[in-house]
Amino acid sequence: MVSQKLCGPEDAARTSETYRVLRVVGRTAGSPGWQKASRCEEPVFTASLMENDAYDRIGDEPPNYEETSFSGGTTSNGNGTGNGEHRAVRPSVVSAFGHDTLDRVPNIDFYRNAGSVSGNRAVRPSLQELHDVFQKVSVEGSDGTPSDDVESVIPLDNKDGTVRFGWIKGVLVRCMLNIWGVMLFIRLSWVFGQAGWGLGIVVIALSCVVTTVTGLSMSAICTNGVVRGGGAYYLISRSLGPEFGGSIGLIFAFANAVAVAMYVVGFAETVVDLLKENDAIMIDELNDIRIIGCISVVLLLGISVAGMEWEAKAQIGLLIILLIAIANVFVGTGIPASTDKKSKGFFNYDAKIFMENLPPDFRNGETFFSVFAIFFPAATGILAGANISGDLKDPQDALPKGTLLAILITGVTYLGVALCVSATVVRDATGNINDTIATGMEMLCNGTNTAACEQGWNFSSCDVNSCKFGSMNNFQVMTMVSGFGPLITAGTFSATLSSALASLVSAPKVFQALCKDNIYTALKFFAKGHGKNNEPIRGYVLTFIIAVAFIIIADLNVIAPIISNFFLASYALINFSCFHASYAKSPGWRPAYRYYNMWLSLFGAVLCCGVMFVINWWAALLTYAIEIFLYVYVTVKKPNVNWGSSTQAVTFVSAVNNALSLTGVEDHVKNFRPQCMVLTGAPKNRPALLDLAHCFTKNYGLCLTYVNAGMEKNQMWLNKKKRKAFYAAVACDSFRQGTEILLQASGLGRLKPNILMMGFKKDWRTADTAGVQSYVGILHDAFDFEYGTVVLRMNQGLDISHIIKAQASVTTPQSPQVVVVNERLVSTSTQFQRKQGKGTIDVWWMFDDGGLTLLLPYILTTRKKFKDCKMRIFIAGQPGRVEQDRHEMKSLLEKFRIKYADIHVIDDITQNPNSNSWKMFEDMIEPFRLHEGSKSTTLAEALRKDSPWKISDAELDTFEEKVESRDRPLLSAHHRDQ
Repeated sequence: MVSQKLCGPEDAARTSETYRVLRVVGRTAGSPGWQKASRCEEPVFTASLMENDAYDRIGDEPPNYEETSFSGGTTSNGNGTGNGEHRAVRPSVVSAFGHDTLDRVPNIDFYRNAGSVSGNRAVRPSLQELHDVFQKVSVEGSDGTPSDDVESVIPLDNKDGTVRFGWIKGVLVRCMLNIWGVMLFIRLSWVFGQAGWGLGIVVIALSCVVTTVTGLSMSAICTNGVVRGGGAYYLISRSLGPEFGGSIGLIFAFANAVAVAMYVVGFAETVVDLLKENDAIMIDELNDIRIIGCISVVLLLGISVAGMEWEAKAQIGLLIILLIAIANVFVGTGIPASTDKKSKGFFNYDAKIFMENLPPDFRNGETFFSVFAIFFPAATGILAGANISGDLKDPQDALPKGTLLAILITGVTYLGVALCVSATVVRDATGNINDTIATGMEMLCNGTNTAACEQGWNFSSCDVNSCKFGSMNNFQVMTMVSGFGPLITAGTFSATLSSALASLVSAPKVFQALCKDNIYTALKFFAKGHGKNNEPIRGYVLTFIIAVAFIIIADLNVIAPIISNFFLASYALINFSCFHASYAKSPGWRPAYRYYNMWLSLFGAVLCCGVMFVINWWAALLTYAIEIFLYVYVTVKKPNVNWGSSTQAVTFVSAVNNALSLTGVEDHVKNFRPQCMVLTGAPKNRPALLDLAHCFTKNYGLCLTYVNAGMEKNQMWLNKKKRKAFYAAVACDSFRQGTEILLQASGLGRLKPNILMMGFKKDWRTADTAGVQSYVGILHDAFDFEYGTVVLRMNQGLDISHIIKAQASVTTPQSPQVVVVNERLVSTSTQFQRKQGKGTIDVWWMFDDGGLTLLLPYILTTRKKFKDCKMRIFIAGQPGRVEQDRHEMKSLLEKFRIKYADIHVIDDITQNPNSNSWKMFEDMIEPFRLHEGSKSTTLAEALRKDSPWKISDAELDTFEEKVESRDRPLLSAHHRDQ
């Protein structure tokens, strides 16, 4: 029961806004029953309120209404209502308007995507709903369940105990740990030894350019709406659509899973080296790597399954160890070098050593690009924070801040450590403490080891024989340089295990997001989460199995470049997503992060693609091949999702631009295509008409199907039958009026129909005169508006709507005769869906109509269904000129390049029809004649006024010759045989 105190007409007017969609059951102001009492009466208005699951029940939400009879005047238990209770008043509405109203104040909940699962979706009442009272709305994703979307809102409160991370612990720490990989301690000195610190800076700078541009693009994308879990997959799929997102998401998840094995094997190799130094090998080096690797990944899996909170604590501990190890390097470069360290090439800071290491010294076939390819994988950890975007408190704020700051800190760290090593370590050293130079002999120093010579060491033997020490030869330079060597080993352990742990968490999270969207239906099993954080336990197990499989191989020298290329492909698409969204200029592209540029993003995408080929050309080709295959697969499957991608926006812009460009080009006969307007009603009711139109237009013409109701249902039917057709409906008073509207207003620019297709009116003899007049009038209207006209006539008829209704409802059994007739009708309705047997398509080209009569049958012969059918041409001729007429038509068809089977010349077309034919014609038109000649003038005029469409005697006399000349061919023997 909805009640409101009303003291008079003025109060009723003030409350009209509130109740304007409710049917008034009680008396209203101005009616005889209006009580002008001194006190307010209640209630006056009564309406029935029913529960509607489409609306949110919490917060400031609209009430749940359902269309009812409003006869009972009672209230059901709905949103804030109960039996006899008042509906809950929404404070925000009252504060804005001073009274409760069905209209909603602006709220973010009204702008969520229809597929959102983030809380309940609030629905504002539409104008139609205000008229008809609220209807139930069902919103589902591709699999019948709601799906995540870019506009979903993250609840601000965290009442369920879900662990959420800020930008430091969730993004900054993870990205730094992933970027500070084993490369920092093992290969960085070698990279600067080969390239020199001059080109070494270029190597680091180029890597940082790639990651920074990608970070800027990612920042723009993730601030253009709310970010859900899924990392790179989520960003790309919501920007470029499910085709790109689905292909790169699977690749990216697999790359993270194999990366777990890479990092764990790196850790195991370091442990095995320690065991080897202490003569503690268990079986052999290869099997020891496998054993240690499997044990390590089991422990990491246990930490991951324990929950994100435990994983975050482990990451913090590893970060502390790693920071201490890095600081240990800087401290070690300032500690005076011992004799043993000097023999291995380490001296304290020296300008001459620094300048000697400036130019490159590529050896063993290495080049700048090969050295860059070895270093760049160290920079591929920038998506570590994005991969757990679903576990962040505020991804929009955390991802840009944490990722870009991590790139800056790690880039400066790599550069600082590398320059310190370049200023203190020479490229070659023997490691022999006896290779010293006597005092006073420094003046003889020259060649490649001048700096070491001036320090009193003779490493000239390295020019002849390979040495084991120096930045070019020893991968453990960082351990030697550091103040305390074991800390570097601990840092190496920390770098590898932290990266492995981050990848072990990232792969299942990305994979779970991919499976939730049901892009690949076979992977739906892995979408289920467990616990308060919705942990992808099944994904963890799958990642563990993949990691163990590659750990057992224990040789990742081949697969490592592929993983780097997988990461780079993700970076390239993130950059391209930002460019594409900017290029589309969609009003929905409004990123809060402004420090990006569309052309810079495009440059980043091209740069990532180039780096892929620099690292390994065959791995890049393999990556592209896999991505293209998955892209085609998803495109063919057509997942039922709509995320408002920039691909849709660009498609719209391109379509508009192309349509506009066509308006400036005159029509040309060479480019003519049949573009059909098909009057089908509901397409499924007359499938033969639509099938024939589809044979004309195929995938390259314009086919418009017009219906009058159930547009969404009919469009679904068209999509299911793979009929590429537009659909539309018009509101009109009659069939002819609607057709006139369509003939004039259909299409856009040059994209407008030029052929009207309709079925033959089979009941024209028994139908009411208005129906026949309307049907004939439509044909005249089509000619007046310069449309070609195609009328399809089939012996069994076209309309099967009564059969569809009978199948949908439970009815009494039909008689055998009716069943047979219906079966024939259904079979006939699918005639153009089947392959046609050998036969002929007869073309009666009696008069020059512009060639449409000839073109449409020719188009049919080009379709696979009609490939066994030949064209047979019938033309009008004169007696005695049959061969000449046939030759002229043959020549004309050859010029048109039209293939045909035979040409028949009708040479008796001018002869009068026989008496039987004329009698048949007269009987056929008899019901439609006025016969005014046998009636009085007054009566004849009245008949003409009442039935202007009927045939008068004057009209029959005028067209007698025309009727006689056209009647005979229709009854010729050729036609009767078909």
